[in-house]
Amino acid sequence: MSVHQLLRRARAAVVGRGIGAAAAAFALVAAVVLGGTVSGMSVAEAKPAWGGSGKWACSGQPVAAGNVITDYDSKGCGGYGSWYQQPAKDGIWTCSGSPVVAGYVITDHTTYGCRGIGSWRHSLVHDGIWTCSGSPVVPGYVISNHLRAGCGGIGSWQHNLPHDGIWTCSGSPVVAGYVITGHTTYGCDGAGSWRHNTARAGLWACPGSPVPPGFRSTSYNAGACDGLGGWLLARA
Repeated sequence: MSVHQLLRRARAAVVGRGIGAAAAAFALVAAVVLGGTVSGMSVAEAKPAWGGSGKWACSGQPVAAGNVITDYDSKGCGGYGSWYQQPAKDGIWTCSGSPVVAGYVITDHTTYGCRGIGSWRHSLVHDGIWTCSGSPVVPGYVISNHLRAGCGGIGSWQHNLPHDGIWTCSGSPVVAGYVITGHTTYGCDGAGSWRHNTARAGLWACPGSPVPPGFRSTSYNAGACDGLGGWLLARA
């Protein structure tokens, strides 16, 4: 809306709704003329101190697809609070509660970031990357190791692309085309681990292992899967 249109509305407010409404209308005109925002910050102040190609949005407004939240102003939007949104990029620090864009994982944490509410670093996933507890697992990856002291003390998990025979931590997803064939209680820094193998006839699959399309479970062996029992895979 142009300044002239705002001025016409302000004049109409004097006649139709009284002095209080008119004052609010003229204040909005002044904010636009001076380059301000509804939250009361100037355009220069509206960007975080380290810069960024984004925009401020009031609390409760949706975050645009592909964007993350990187700053917070408790006084913004008339005291309701405002959040700075900008496109995700490798290594960017985001505020607690920010969405995680597809293809990214959370790799570090500070309790003092984002003006005291805490912040998390987002990185593009790659083979062998360490991620914080609670980070999403990107489709096609497995969790292969665990460090209790990682990520500022909240624990971290290593993400890898799967390969035949890889050991994965308890709770790791099973990538399509793989089955679980072995188990240890001491792996993954005490969390327990499971061996993943590319599905093929003749493997003994552990209880709870998926059976990929094109295969079926046949004979049972109580001693398979390191004593947990297992079923023999055969072609369907």
